[in-house]
Amino acid sequence: MFEIGKIPPEILEKIVMEPMRNHAIRRKDVALRPKTGEDCTAVDMTGEYCVLSTDPITGAAKDIGYLAVQINCNDIYAAGAEPVGILLTVLLPPKSEESLLEEIMDGAFRGAREQNIEILGGHTEVTDAVCKPLVSAAVIGKSRQRRVLSTGGAKAGQDIVMTKWAGTEGTAILAKEWEAELKAYLTAEELENALQLKEFLSVGKESEIGCANGATAMHDATEGGILGAVWEVAECSGTGVEVWPDRIPVREETKKICGLMGIDALRLISSGSLILTAENGMELVEKLEQAGIAAAVIGKITEKDRVMLSGGERFPLEEPKSDALYDARLGKPTGKGGQAK
Repeated sequence: MFEIGKIPPEILEKIVMEPMRNHAIRRKDVALRPKTGEDCTAVDMTGEYCVLSTDPITGAAKDIGYLAVQINCNDIYAAGAEPVGILLTVLLPPKSEESLLEEIMDGAFRGAREQNIEILGGHTEVTDAVCKPLVSAAVIGKSRQRRVLSTGGAKAGQDIVMTKWAGTEGTAILAKEWEAELKAYLTAEELENALQLKEFLSVGKESEIGCANGATAMHDATEGGILGAVWEVAECSGTGVEVWPDRIPVREETKKICGLMGIDALRLISSGSLILTAENGMELVEKLEQAGIAAAVIGKITEKDRVMLSGGERFPLEEPKSDALYDARLGKPTGKGGQAK
């Protein structure tokens, strides 16, 4: 029986990925094929590669049109490509008001303007198959100079760099969903800072900098958070990893909200944070910071074993399970501020 969130990797491999690899048709114009942790595919159209990705918004009920555009564009950016257009499927539960569809599309249009992409079409429907609004999107992009970066491009000995902060998207979602209740626990400034984190969801700028400065792999940190994204880079690359949780940047409002809700900030959905691997992580961090993007070296790619080193102790880095977002409940404080162990 599945839990809410991503399908466990071993089941995904058995039922979805392995049959894909064994499919009779293997076209020569497909340049990048699916792997666990690989968010895009790429097709050679004889000019630039056409890069495609798809994702639904399932962990939020508010701002879902805006989130759908931002999160799907990030998959294209993480491949080192440029998003061009997006298709949206909007499913609404019975008795939804016209204003709900208008709110979703207003957010989608705002996101599309920010990313300079066109909404190419899609589908809208009212159905009893959903109990809350659901948006699923497919985004189309193009490579830059026929280069596509794979999540599986990490090599042993490289540094792991992350941009921005852990739990960026999750913090924005929780602040919006629980805004009224959080006023009793957060200052007005803290709550406003948390809500404003949705303005930091795009990884477009850092993907360009990474491509220009030696990144060999990039991955947008979505469900499973920073630790999940690092595990997926290693899994996709066939490597080990050593990650240092104590060096992962977490904003104070994120620590406070995660502490109040009893969840781990490092396993909270973190769209807006890009994971990159490079030979000289500190040089890449300097380039990012010169462009006004917060960044840090948070670990190393190794030959084997996937571990965390924290407080002088060594812990296994486990494969991502259900995102911490789904366990968030106000009133079960941990007092740890979301510290990972």
